[in-house]
Amino acid sequence: MSENKKSDEYRSLKEEIKRLRKSLSELTPPLEALLKRRGFKIYKKEPSDDLLIPPDKFIDGYYEMLKKYSFRLFLREVIKHQAFFRLEDIVRYATSEVTRDYLEYMRIIGLVEKIKDGFRLTVCPIKSFGETLEWFMAEVFKREFSAEAIWGIRSKRPKIGGDYDLIAKVDGSILYMEVKSSPPKQIYQNEIAAFFDRVSDLLPELSVFFVDTELRMKDKIVLMFDEELKKRHSKPPGILRIEKELFHIMNKIFIVNAKDSITANIERVLTWYFRKS
Repeated sequence: MSENKKSDEYRSLKEEIKRLRKSLSELTPPLEALLKRRGFKIYKKEPSDDLLIPPDKFIDGYYEMLKKYSFRLFLREVIKHQAFFRLEDIVRYATSEVTRDYLEYMRIIGLVEKIKDGFRLTVCPIKSFGETLEWFMAEVFKREFSAEAIWGIRSKRPKIGGDYDLIAKVDGSILYMEVKSSPPKQIYQNEIAAFFDRVSDLLPELSVFFVDTELRMKDKIVLMFDEELKKRHSKPPGILRIEKELFHIMNKIFIVNAKDSITANIERVLTWYFRKS
């Protein structure tokens, strides 16, 4: 069989899986109904105060751009210098040529404007890239996996508070994802503890701790997870590598980074979970 034919069959199979997932989603209760059954009532979701997205006509292209790690790093730099910046201020993670192309793209879609001697964001102030990354991750679940997904969720939970970055319904199962836009060096032990608290409170079928980095997870994040598990269990479960920088705990909790492809990494996690469950 030729490589082209194999590729066509693979794409066809992926589309069929997406179609079946969409059909299954329509046959199962809505996500908010599933959450309500667990005593989880949403009172606020998907805030727009810090959301950096263009008008609707540019959304599809912007979504595709956000798949690029270098573009996401570029956006962090733009947000950092949002009131005024020059090209040289934001050239850090890509070449000058690539950064110039990204800047021109942002100008075309209306998120950046030219001012005297430099540029600025047209949407200000933006505190961080966090909300935009949560929005993007929810779009990944919707577009690539035909999953119902909500982000930036606030729920009045008496024990732990109710801030959940992303919750999705995948094939009738609830998935909770913690979305970290900060690099590993800016993630601390209390954040790992809070993640486990939310998992214990919501009891999703699968949980994902996602860090938007291409750095190794084993060097710090996995070590903090190991420490937290030792605090919570007399016989803590192991943290096992799936492949590269993807890890699992008892086939239900996953540690994921952005290396190679966010979509491919999520697909690998979902495949692992559904085959092991």
